[in-house]
Amino acid sequence: MKSSILSFHPRLPVTKAELSDRSSSFKLNSLPAAYKWIITEKSPSTPLRNFDHLCHNLEGELKLYKNVLKNVGEHSVKGLYMVDALQRLNIDCHFQEEIEEFLATQLTIFSTCQSDYGHDDLHQVSLLFRLLRQQGHSVPAEVFEKFIAKEGNFSSKVSGCVKGMIELYEASQLKMPEEAILDEAEQFSGKMLKEISAYIGVDKAEFVRSTLEQPFHKSLPIFTSRSLFQGTQGMNGWLNALQDVAKMNFNILQSAYQMEILHISKWWTELGLANELKYARNQPLKWYIWSLGCLTDPSLSEERMELTKPISFIYLIDDIFYIYGTLEELTLFTKAVTIWDIEAAEELPDYMKICFKALHDLTNEISYKVYLKHGRDPSMSLRKAWGRLCEAFLIEAEWFASGKIPCAEEYLKNGIVSSGVHIVMVHIFFLLGQSITNESVQKIDNTPTIISSTATILRLWDDLGTAEDENQEGKDGSYMECLKKEIRNKEMAREVVAAKISDAWKSLNREFIMDSSFSSAFKKASLNLARMVPLMYSYDHNQCLPKLEAEVKSLLYDQVPL
Repeated sequence: MKSSILSFHPRLPVTKAELSDRSSSFKLNSLPAAYKWIITEKSPSTPLRNFDHLCHNLEGELKLYKNVLKNVGEHSVKGLYMVDALQRLNIDCHFQEEIEEFLATQLTIFSTCQSDYGHDDLHQVSLLFRLLRQQGHSVPAEVFEKFIAKEGNFSSKVSGCVKGMIELYEASQLKMPEEAILDEAEQFSGKMLKEISAYIGVDKAEFVRSTLEQPFHKSLPIFTSRSLFQGTQGMNGWLNALQDVAKMNFNILQSAYQMEILHISKWWTELGLANELKYARNQPLKWYIWSLGCLTDPSLSEERMELTKPISFIYLIDDIFYIYGTLEELTLFTKAVTIWDIEAAEELPDYMKICFKALHDLTNEISYKVYLKHGRDPSMSLRKAWGRLCEAFLIEAEWFASGKIPCAEEYLKNGIVSSGVHIVMVHIFFLLGQSITNESVQKIDNTPTIISSTATILRLWDDLGTAEDENQEGKDGSYMECLKKEIRNKEMAREVVAAKISDAWKSLNREFIMDSSFSSAFKKASLNLARMVPLMYSYDHNQCLPKLEAEVKSLLYDQVPL
């Protein structure tokens, strides 16, 4: 193998566990990891029957339930439960106007008479707090002070209510920096839920376990909603009442996703890079999953397909730095990308020329589409982003070549760039075409906190969760390894990393709620990217992604019986 970036590696689409995953095909039942992510012509899906009839039925059901939410009443807990169920079942996209109107009313009531709102009901206050913050409304954490005892801790009087503890734990996930009361809420409710789960029924205990492992704010309903289709959901009756609507919606969306996948497959095949770069990963399905997770709104089909294309190049360029290039070649490649000069690429090896030419053409193509649709030319921002990514890759390659292990913070600062998150988010920004001003473009070019927080979560989660599983023997160059050189205590290092991930989530929550520079759709995409991280990086001891494989099969190929 040529001199490459073997040491300093974990970034957005890749960990060392994927090294054996260079060519692949999508057969998710029994094939090894190396054969799971190509899109084949022999799709395991079944065409959806009576599609038009199903759409008609869904439209009628949606109209019925929209009227229910509109007339639910101002002080109705029923409305809170309904909104929560709509979101958990991944059908809230059909109710955005009704949800915003209902929650805006609740915010007004809550702001004017919060001392009386909910009659000191921890469950109701926690649920409303979470729903409002998820909608982007600023609600002070002090609303929970009424549940604090004189000693400064949460009162034991509220600890016995399962629903209250669940909602308090869920609400605590939306904490921002310097909200100590929500830190205490998370610790208290988490502890109580673990104790309570031993004394409640099996169904409730399972719901508690699921909440602790995957709180709603840090999960993606596009993947988790299907688990709610099975059996009776006793914690919220609306989860049962809305199941038929959710099932119809699931199958309709599944058909739409399959069409998008075929489009991506056609583009990737015609591009021909899989044939030119023999050892590069050939994983268009996985690249599409990133796009699908970030842009979950059904109306963003075109944007999802376009976003998949630059994501594929993060993978390809990553492989050039990791597998193909010598340090001298990588330096020349980085220079060509940074100055964005086709002529400069003539000095490069053929495989680098081919990749840069394809990247150049794709960037021009996307820029032209954005200009036609939104009247803004994003080419300068996109070029800068690619240049910075390659510069960050090159720094890591130089570290490896010199044998240098950087300090932890130096590694993380560069790792935020080499994660690839900025590439994804700058493309999303322009593809959405919302809130584009000179100020917001300048901000997006300089990796704002809404992006760097997500990048920090990705890089640190990857380092924390996969280093040992990959048997890297201290040569992975992860943040953990850099930190252990300074702390010399493995457990303390892990605690530092976990705390940094928690702080990054707090910053991401703050930016989502407080930053008005960017559109709600853009900020949600950044949140969604952070939510994708555990799913995309949960490797098992066989260096496979069984959870991701199961979720993809369920989402894209297994219809829900109606």
